[in-house]
Amino acid sequence: MTIAEVIYLLCAATSLIAATMLFRQYRHRPSRLLLWSVVGFAGLAVNNVLVYVDLVVYTGVDLSLIRSTAGAAAMVAVLYGLISEGVA
Repeated sequence: MTIAEVIYLLCAATSLIAATMLFRQYRHRPSRLLLWSVVGFAGLAVNNVLVYVDLVVYTGVDLSLIRSTAGAAAMVAVLYGLISEGVA
């Protein structure tokens, strides 16, 4: 396993841990901003897993459009949460 592969997995784990921590806080104190942040970080975790799958597991298949879509959707979710809550 190369350093790049370890970094891909660490990025996915970090995003998943952040989503989990935000979700725990959301259950304790519900807030729409927390909910959209959970959705965003979960989407980033999916994006990071897709990066690993694309660049390490299925090297012959181009998944760049799918992983870019997942990352963009995650950022749109966070942006929507920030706009709808009036935080800027």
